[in-house]
Amino acid sequence: MDTEASVGSLPSVPGTGRPVPEAGPGLVERWRSGGGELVELLSQVREVFGGVAAFRLGPAPTVLVTDPQAVQHVLARHPQRYVKRSHRARVLIGDGVLAATGAAWKRQRRLLQSQFTGTGMRRYEQRITEAARTTAGRWDGYARTGQTFDVGQELRRFALDAIWRSLTGHPLDDGTERELAAVAAVAAALPTLPADVTDAQDAVAAELARIDAVARHAIETARSGEAGPDGPGLLHVLTDAATDRPEYTDRLIRDELVTLLVAGHETTATTLTWLYLLLARYPAAREQALAAGGEGSAQRRQAIQALVHETLRLYPSAWLLPRHATEDDTLAGYAVEAATDILICPYLTHRDPELWPDPEHFDPRRFITPDGRPTHPGAYFPFGIGPRACLGLQFALRESTVLLEHLLPVHTPAFHSTPTKTVYGITVRPDGPTPATLVPPLT
Repeated sequence: MDTEASVGSLPSVPGTGRPVPEAGPGLVERWRSGGGELVELLSQVREVFGGVAAFRLGPAPTVLVTDPQAVQHVLARHPQRYVKRSHRARVLIGDGVLAATGAAWKRQRRLLQSQFTGTGMRRYEQRITEAARTTAGRWDGYARTGQTFDVGQELRRFALDAIWRSLTGHPLDDGTERELAAVAAVAAALPTLPADVTDAQDAVAAELARIDAVARHAIETARSGEAGPDGPGLLHVLTDAATDRPEYTDRLIRDELVTLLVAGHETTATTLTWLYLLLARYPAAREQALAAGGEGSAQRRQAIQALVHETLRLYPSAWLLPRHATEDDTLAGYAVEAATDILICPYLTHRDPELWPDPEHFDPRRFITPDGRPTHPGAYFPFGIGPRACLGLQFALRESTVLLEHLLPVHTPAFHSTPTKTVYGITVRPDGPTPATLVPPLT
């Protein structure tokens, strides 16, 4: 693969003339298999050329953006000049809001946005709490029996229960959970699927059929007017929209449902898994969070949220945000030509030592201590920024906080083994199981 620095679109990039380390043949293919080679390449590009760096990744000119002001320029100030193209997850989520573009995206975003702010979030508060209580009950059982369980699987089950209750009004049952395991299977396979959409769909046809069957049953139930024990869910908002918005066909409703399932549990489960792995290495962080205030206090909640934010700093929900320049522009003083590919990398911005002192160290106090973190909005953006920032930001933070309020004071997992590798796919996730038993509380 041809990799070279200083593409003509950025003639005055700092360090012009200094070669970027060669990517080597098959870099992208190895990355699609979950390797970290792309992360290593981008780290080297940033180190040599700085926060706005031009290079070639294959035949196309590419610009890596990690500088906070440039990040804000691309994502928040000029999103119409730097657009998303076909989403890698389209084989799974179809035309859902995450993959939609243009006018369709605006319509879909407008419908869903009210559900994830203010009154909309309060509607799902009790459902999140019930999912957390159910998880806490299972952990109580593991503690009594000394049973070994997989922490990552448990956290995935919680996150799926929380979003399923919010979508349908029903708690997650065992049968639905088994069938929706296909969502995680397809999401994990996405980086290795063929580039051709038809071939990709064929490769995961059985899993997609299982997902479609669950979605079809949920949509039919919602359309019949049958509400779950928690009342109508977000899915009812989508089926009601179909009465006066012809674009909300059964297929689009299915795509939105699956999009919300993926976005609503994959990222949260991964974040919580990383958090527990980090707490195993930094146990004092747990003690400090619990000591910040009594049960239910604002101080403890703030300290727990800081645990989540620091985890997201190290392992952001979206570690790489690709964009495509639709017109010529000037970015951080450099000329960017139309058709240039842009790679925005929260993972690297969040680990920049000029922004975050001792960036590899897990220190939640950054998000509590005055002046503990950079103030520029482009320095910390685990869910993106600008109009295409993640809709579920508040939902994800709320469910993570509620679960930790239930579990942290009572249960501390003792891991039998921990993953030694990291997979850089759609999300950044640990590569391997997380078996553990529960030990008595430290405090």
